[in-house]
Amino acid sequence: MSPLDWLLEGTLTVGGSAILVREVVGNGFGLASAVGGMRRRVWAWPVGIVGNLVLFTVFVGGILDKPQVEDLWGQAGRQVFFLAVSLYGWWRWLRSRRAGESPDSGAIVPTWAGPRGWAELAVLAVLGTTVFFFVLRALGSWGPLPDAWILTGSILATYGMARGWIEFWLVWIAVDVVGVPLLFQAGYYPSAVLYLVYGGFCVAGFVTWVRVHRRTSGTHPTTREKVAA
Repeated sequence: MSPLDWLLEGTLTVGGSAILVREVVGNGFGLASAVGGMRRRVWAWPVGIVGNLVLFTVFVGGILDKPQVEDLWGQAGRQVFFLAVSLYGWWRWLRSRRAGESPDSGAIVPTWAGPRGWAELAVLAVLGTTVFFFVLRALGSWGPLPDAWILTGSILATYGMARGWIEFWLVWIAVDVVGVPLLFQAGYYPSAVLYLVYGGFCVAGFVTWVRVHRRTSGTHPTTREKVAA
């Protein structure tokens, strides 16, 4: 088997269960993107996009006749939405960096979403979860309600990261709380384990962004207003 065939079709056996190499690789890119996001580096976005493309092929395992027989259409669909939102985030962070809006080496200045931002996230969370629930149930997704929240929360967290909102880390934690048991039950073990790692990582990322905000909050107030707009 060539390296390319191994990447595309190879499996690993863990605890008696076959796991796609692609699932491990795709989640590896996802973790690398999270590290870049915590450090506020522009490269976090293209790295994350690669992971999204790889993982899309994983979560439609039933269709592609792969080890997992459960199709998590919300998990697959969120990779598509990630691609669109990540392109926006990539553009926004590039613009911020080129404009010199951040007083340190980061691409963007972390800011609190504020009451208006939280209201926006709350409304979109309810609407998105409701709409996606009916769509995913109609598509035959396994566990449509938790899958709908994971899809919705992931989109909102990625959008919040693009805006530079500190609270996006908290949204990710809420996604992980639902995602870990769902993925374990569906047999997507590498993704479930990575969600556990993400949970701890998100706590660290939240603390890091709060510290950066405190350090830079008095440096360029007009810049912060422009970034949050």
